[in-house]
Amino acid sequence: MITIQPHSSEKIQHQVARSALITEFKTFLPESAIVSEPEELRPFECDGLSVYRCVPWLVVLPETVEQVQRIVRSCYLQGVPVVARGAGTGLSGGAVPLDNGVLLSLARLNQILEIDSANRLARVQPGVLNLSISRAAAQYGLYYAPDPSSQIACTIGGNVAENSGGVHCLKYGLTTHNILRIKMVTMDGELVSIGSHGLDSAGLDLLALIAGSEGMLGIVIEVTVKLLPITEQAQVILAAFDDIEKAGQAVAGIIAAGLIPAGLEMMDKAAIIAAEAFIHAGYPVHAEALLLCELDGTREQVEEELSRAYALLKDLGATELRIARSDQERQKMWAGRKSAFPAVGRISPDYYCMDGTIPRRFLAKVLKEIAELSEKYGLAVANVFHAGDGNLHPLILYNANNPGELEKAEQLGGDILKLSIAVGGTITGEHGVGVEKINHMCFQFTESELTQFHALKTAFDEKGLLNPGKAVPTLQRCAEFGAMHVPQGKLQHPELERF
Repeated sequence: MITIQPHSSEKIQHQVARSALITEFKTFLPESAIVSEPEELRPFECDGLSVYRCVPWLVVLPETVEQVQRIVRSCYLQGVPVVARGAGTGLSGGAVPLDNGVLLSLARLNQILEIDSANRLARVQPGVLNLSISRAAAQYGLYYAPDPSSQIACTIGGNVAENSGGVHCLKYGLTTHNILRIKMVTMDGELVSIGSHGLDSAGLDLLALIAGSEGMLGIVIEVTVKLLPITEQAQVILAAFDDIEKAGQAVAGIIAAGLIPAGLEMMDKAAIIAAEAFIHAGYPVHAEALLLCELDGTREQVEEELSRAYALLKDLGATELRIARSDQERQKMWAGRKSAFPAVGRISPDYYCMDGTIPRRFLAKVLKEIAELSEKYGLAVANVFHAGDGNLHPLILYNANNPGELEKAEQLGGDILKLSIAVGGTITGEHGVGVEKINHMCFQFTESELTQFHALKTAFDEKGLLNPGKAVPTLQRCAEFGAMHVPQGKLQHPELERF
């Protein structure tokens, strides 16, 4: 749990500043848009990674872009930190608030502003749910490709902040590959547009910089996304394996053969059993691992690639192969995979979800070493991941009520991330760094690289008021916490002491 305790004199100063800010906000916000009572603040204390919590100082829920601008401009002038929040479904603590700053919820900016079917794009506000875009575009035969497992609840603003992907990111890419323009408010209240509705735009290409910036550079208030035609046909093969390493090798074999499935997902035995008990998707519970390989396109293309994939998987060691006989069966197969996280939550008091990404050729090696680490720490691990692009999501099972287990889970997670770095990967694929992995950044990046990250942050946010203490560690922090010992979920934030 994050605990930032100011000195008593600082507490008094904070209360005075808070009262003054509330008074100012009431001049342009309705009372219903200002949350200040302790019992009303508590629901905002964490995101989907509930290990790290902090009751916010103050919460505001603007309904217009102009209100967002006035809020951040007021905070800028008074030196008050701001943390932007979407639906709170993030899994790295990126939206965890501060006890001396404003939590700016974008939930009420939830309108689909335009669907331009001729140009295959949609303009949406940040509080629009991911799945709502595809539902609104379906009448035009279009959809939005990135589909995180939380797409029924997560918002497009949060997707931009974390550069979210989903089960179809292998073929269709992450959020950054599917956006055309972003409008955002800078910390001093300026409204800027990045990108354009054309194939290219003037100036530096900053879209990829904003996607995945975790609310540290600006507050996204509008996103223009690409829409794709709904494919003529989609088909799924379920392949079961009696050995998890064989499944990992099969992933590499599929890609090496020149096939690019729309989705290529993998689950190990623990995840299979949990998902089957929860969803009843018809998974083979005797298997040590399974792959879901989805192919889409024209009917002729799907039939040809389906035949190739079936033969390849059989040659690569699959002990059982099934092809979905209907679209309903296909959806059911995917429902099991997309419900894997809550399914695992039913069999363990707590779990800790990691997000390392590795080169595909090392899948078998890394899975073997994760099993060894699981045995070393005495904690079970259920593996669910985007196998096609090497994005691992090991779920470390533990019981927070048992002394020391959370610490062991964090240490095991840290070792998995260090293993990802060691084979040429990275510490995050789509969940972001946030609070959870900020120490691991010290292992992945050099001092000079981190210095450049801070320079970039300063160029957008000179006072360092946007989501401070997240994603990019200070050099002091790396020196102090380089041993990666983060006891009991209590991450210290020396860089926040100046506020």
